[in-house]
Amino acid sequence: MKLPRDLSSAELEKALCRVFKYHFVRQVGSHRRLTTLIGGEHHLTIPNHALLRLGTLRVILSEVMAHHRLTLAQVLHQLGF
Repeated sequence: MKLPRDLSSAELEKALCRVFKYHFVRQVGSHRRLTTLIGGEHHLTIPNHALLRLGTLRVILSEVMAHHRLTLAQVLHQLGF
């Protein structure tokens, strides 16, 4: 499954908040911390960049996949990417 190559951190954060009910907790420098309580408490740290690198995006999505017990295809489909 191909990852989106032109995804900003703001777009990813908005999708994660809408679908998996993550919410913004704090920001330190250029890194934003998101938390969800669905399926137990889970934290994500997302760099606040105009475009996310593919490796960074894959790591963030891997954390979401592991917490919610979904495949990459399922996560991308739910997020609408």
